Amino acid sequence: MEITFSLEQINEVAKQILAEDPKKVILFHGEMGVGKTTLIKALAKSLGVEGPTSSPTFSLVNEYQTIDNKLLYHFDMYRLKNETEALDMGIDEYLYSGNWCFIEWAEKIPNLIPETHSIVKIKLVSNGKRTLLLTC
Repeated sequence: MEITFSLEQINEVAKQILAEDPKKVILFHGEMGVGKTTLIKALAKSLGVEGPTSSPTFSLVNEYQTIDNKLLYHFDMYRLKNETEALDMGIDEYLYSGNWCFIEWAEKIPNLIPETHSIVKIKLVSNGKRTLLLTC
């Protein structure tokens, strides 16, 4: 799936992504400030997370519960120095839990990513719009 959108359309984009039946582990690629976290917040909302969501830049992972008591994990690997740090935090337990795992800066942990995953690539284009490519 490939679409071009503005940030005002982010909630609809989240619904379109979920309608494509992506894998539960989704890697988000894009430059700093392109809207990865904003999209993940919209996905969390679409999946039934009612409370506030934020970037896990300093905590590495945020855990959210949906209205139907399912778990969703949002990772930000930007500050990791190596894959050992991810293993030390127990990332493998999260990634193989069967719950949604949204991972920003997954390129920092290439050897830890499950074989079965989806990828979202976001690029900034003209007039503040973004192009999104979803690979399931």
